[in-house]
Amino acid sequence: MKKTADAVVIGGGVIGCSILYHLCVQNMNNVILLEKDVLGSGSTGRSQTICRTHYSNEITSIMARDSLNIFNNFSEIVGGQSGFVNTGYIVVVNQSDTDGLRNNLRMQQNLGINTSEIDSAQLRDIAPMISTSGDELLAWEPDSGYADSYQVTTSFANRARDMGADIHLHNPVTGIEIENGAVKSVTTPDGTIATRKVIICSGPWSKEIMNSVRVEVPLSTVRHQIATIVRPADRIPDHPIVGDIAQSFSLRPEGTSMTLVGFGEDEAKVDSYNEGVDLDDIPLVLSRLINRMPDMDQAYFRGGWSGLFTITPDWHPILDEIPGVEGLYCAVGFSGHGFKLAPSIGEVISKLVVGGEISNVDISQLRFTRFEQNDVLTSSYHYNVLA
Repeated sequence: MKKTADAVVIGGGVIGCSILYHLCVQNMNNVILLEKDVLGSGSTGRSQTICRTHYSNEITSIMARDSLNIFNNFSEIVGGQSGFVNTGYIVVVNQSDTDGLRNNLRMQQNLGINTSEIDSAQLRDIAPMISTSGDELLAWEPDSGYADSYQVTTSFANRARDMGADIHLHNPVTGIEIENGAVKSVTTPDGTIATRKVIICSGPWSKEIMNSVRVEVPLSTVRHQIATIVRPADRIPDHPIVGDIAQSFSLRPEGTSMTLVGFGEDEAKVDSYNEGVDLDDIPLVLSRLINRMPDMDQAYFRGGWSGLFTITPDWHPILDEIPGVEGLYCAVGFSGHGFKLAPSIGEVISKLVVGGEISNVDISQLRFTRFEQNDVLTSSYHYNVLA
């Protein structure tokens, strides 16, 4: 392992690998990524991997828009594969969220996002398998879809290696040395790396790492379940992704016969949560699924898993150099948005680290101090994951 580095990235999920790759793009090639397990072994590998642009705030809509373009053109822009599948994305809200949906659509359309409100007749043409009630409103994003978390993460990592980066797996950070208010080094079981720049992007473990250098950060973790459902392929051969705000769950197709249903945000401990699915929840999940797609009445539960969202009080990430510690940066608290924003996050954090101009988005809105300043972002909906 090298004894010095221009920058050290802590965390080998999709965010860390995207940052590593983009640092190399910024011509910072003597960079090292440290991961305590294997690439994508945390929240990344348990993501539902939906790539959508529907948000309540410009900053996340812009980053999602730009990331979607990269997912769509991954081999040309990054190299390797993203596994992106274009399915389209439908948002469903009930009457209480009508104003929020229409406000969001106006904002997104002003940003050049391909989205629009659709009525029941248009829905029948786009997705005849989906049913709605009279007070529900819908939006349609034809360009959205889902990608493959493993392919995206390893493609970023492989391209970074090609440009000179080092990646060390099974090598956890055991300490960050701060001297005179600035980063000096990072310690691991394999040795110490002298560096002036460290980026913490360790998902649910970020709070512990930051606390170790006496940085208090308002992060908590919730468990998000994903049930795998075998659908009747003869009746529903395919379907778009649905963000069902009206029923507080999401669903996307997986291949020709499976549907992944995401639901629930329950408080959980980082290293001792139930990584499976609560069987008691499945009857309600199936009931809501059938309500949205009546032909799912012949579907059945196959299995599933749970992952962790690392959330902030406003369900938006913190992207900043940590005040009072020169050279210590964080990209944390993605609150369920991390995968779909990862390409953009890598770009903006790399420019922050090298002192480059971030021209497409104002990340000061996601600064570390916004919570103590009571200057937080808000959601148009009760369903925080679409904040």
